[in-house]
Amino acid sequence: MNNKNVIDIEERIPTLKDRRKQRANRRLIFYISFFFILITIVTYFQSSISHVKSVEVTGNIHVPTDLIVVKSRLLDETSMWGINEDAIKNDLLAHQEISNISIARAWPNTVTLLVEEYERIAYIQEDGLYTPLLENGEVLSSLEEAFIPYDAPLIVDFVNENQKMQMAQELLDTPQYIRERISEIYLAPSENDPLRIILYMNDGFVVHSTIRRFSERISPYPSIIEHLDPAIEGIVHMRMNPYFERFTSEEDEVVESEG
Repeated sequence: MNNKNVIDIEERIPTLKDRRKQRANRRLIFYISFFFILITIVTYFQSSISHVKSVEVTGNIHVPTDLIVVKSRLLDETSMWGINEDAIKNDLLAHQEISNISIARAWPNTVTLLVEEYERIAYIQEDGLYTPLLENGEVLSSLEEAFIPYDAPLIVDFVNENQKMQMAQELLDTPQYIRERISEIYLAPSENDPLRIILYMNDGFVVHSTIRRFSERISPYPSIIEHLDPAIEGIVHMRMNPYFERFTSEEDEVVESEG
């Protein structure tokens, strides 16, 4: 019995030694791997490898991408770990047309800027130039002569600033699908209504209305023109009780537009 126990232990000794050696090797590999990972992390933080190499901008329509990238200063040797989001947002939100900004990291070296702009509600036409009017009431600088508005109606002959703001608010409250049908809005005051406006629609109709509660008055427009013949010229009156007034002659059309 004793001899058998001695033989079993002697047979197991090589196996025990192999296991101890394997455990020692695993520990060594772990420590070496940990050391290299630590060195890699320290090197990454301390070198230009961790700097932002690419800035992607999405959501912007009118504000140039290059301008947003420059104002963000993310490419000025900024570390991916050292991005000051509050400072970037403050710098970008100083631009009149930017309403909100979101920042997202995409490893290893890319930052994405999601831009939200104030909507251009209208363009003010003055001296052959177009000035954007934003949804928050801000009026931007005139755009270059070559620019032709395509995404909002023109408002013409609005001199009073308060009237511009009223019109901007009414357009903001107007559903987009109706706003997109408007080509031009002229202020055409009359004795009875100093806020009278004439609209030229993209579908060819002429609309007479007023700034007061315009968004409410214009809302039935799509359903009204469904029953009108586009070949018949006239005026769609959009006030308390909308109705269509047909032109009887060219002379009548001139009188109506002046009245």
